[in-house]
Amino acid sequence: MSNLVLNGDYKPLLTLRDTERGIKYIKDFFQDNLADALNLQRISAPLFLRKGSGINDDLNGIETKAAFKIRDDSYSDVECLFSLAKWKRMVLADYGFENGEGLYTDMNAIRPDEECLDNLHSVYVDQWDWERVISADERNLDFLKVIVRKIYDVLKKTEAAVDKKYLHVKPMLPKEITFIHSEQLLQMYPDLDPRERENRITQERGAVFVIGIGGELADGTMHDNRAPDYDDWTTPTSEGAKGLNGDILLWYPLLNRAMEMSSMGIRVDREAMLRQLDIRGVPERKEMTWHRRLLNNELPLTIGGGIGQSRLCMYFLRKLHVGEVHASVWPEEMVKRCRDAGVMLL
Repeated sequence: MSNLVLNGDYKPLLTLRDTERGIKYIKDFFQDNLADALNLQRISAPLFLRKGSGINDDLNGIETKAAFKIRDDSYSDVECLFSLAKWKRMVLADYGFENGEGLYTDMNAIRPDEECLDNLHSVYVDQWDWERVISADERNLDFLKVIVRKIYDVLKKTEAAVDKKYLHVKPMLPKEITFIHSEQLLQMYPDLDPRERENRITQERGAVFVIGIGGELADGTMHDNRAPDYDDWTTPTSEGAKGLNGDILLWYPLLNRAMEMSSMGIRVDREAMLRQLDIRGVPERKEMTWHRRLLNNELPLTIGGGIGQSRLCMYFLRKLHVGEVHASVWPEEMVKRCRDAGVMLL
């Protein structure tokens, strides 16, 4: 809780009821425009999956999943989602999506191991998960940038629409998003840690897409960890670095820091997954159901990611705490400190 930021000058721009109206407006507007921009169809998603299927994501590989047993199914073990990165790709195959078509869905997750609940981090996670079928010729950095720019255009449209309807304040997003590789950030700021590098470049540019997250950098470190079986973070690019994935970061002056809005990328093909499973020391995963389907060429090549719903609402409604735009459980001390500072958690 030491990372909690409470600005004594902060005053919400909207009442609680207007905030709720704004949340609905943002979610409706953004998902409709995202679907149009990327040719996505909305589908239904699960809240939990059978344990051991290999479909659920592992995030950094150390987090504990919320789990329970189903009595009427011989007390089978199921686990709550972390995200839908692999599940979406399977659905694209099973539902018969073609090249250039994709899906999006509401992803709701519980992450009980979130180690620092603060202005941006909650046990409850809600995001739009999206995935789109691509061709082998589109598995490159240029195509990744095309998709990032499309998403950024939707962010710009949403900001303008919300401001016109509710806020009437100066928009914060710059005209264009900046692309930079994590290796370049290391070279630019060798004395800073990855979060400080992100803050430095995002404060300067306003909106940044950091390319190449998960692979080893020149100094032997990683910018951030990534699971080995969804994003491709080892394939070399034409620009001389590795990685076909990245994060969209927006500068948020209310917190004086970069806000990660999306993690996304071109997904692993057969060769990249085998390579990355070996790098992470988990080659046995290739025997899991989902992984066997990929190795048997039963899953399409895809690009996809997640876009934080509450963070998006927080950013566009100029809120100080993510708890102002979604209901969760917070430490009692945090609730009291926020209430005393005029920050009303839902």
